[in-house]
Amino acid sequence: MLRRALRYSAAPLSLAVMLAACTQPPAPVQATRPTVSDDQMVSSIHAAGDKEKSVIDVNPLRDPGVAALQDAAEGDLRVGKYNDAAVKLDQALKISPDSPDLLQDRAEVAIRLKDYASAEKLAHRSWELGPRLGPLCARNWQTIAELRRHAGDDAGAADATKSVAQCHVEGMQRY
Repeated sequence: MLRRALRYSAAPLSLAVMLAACTQPPAPVQATRPTVSDDQMVSSIHAAGDKEKSVIDVNPLRDPGVAALQDAAEGDLRVGKYNDAAVKLDQALKISPDSPDLLQDRAEVAIRLKDYASAEKLAHRSWELGPRLGPLCARNWQTIAELRRHAGDDAGAADATKSVAQCHVEGMQRY
């Protein structure tokens, strides 16, 4: 009998809650852009460069001091020490300020540090100084495309994506 009394006494309360829920206006639906994480941006940048590696790859001789700083920065990146990696790459850029690969590496670290404006400037500068073909070119333009997309500039992202394709050089047919 006690159960039946509890069941019947809860019925009006649950009915009132259901009716109140029906009379509430629906929450407004916001159109939002799907956000891409910094990790996803950097992954797509690396994928663009990896896609071009088999065609053409220009690698100038590296200064041993710069190479050591670059390697140390890579180690920092692997363990998530983005600020430390940025410091090391900045030191390397003091030694070799016009190094396109260093500039691109620093742009990718800037993305991880959420310094998107600097990342785009660094990628542009890397492209201006770089070979304008092959993996580095593809990474430069993919960086710009990702950052334009992140900023909501779909037209700029589309233009940069077209430029990624222009970095491709068809390999020679060998028989």
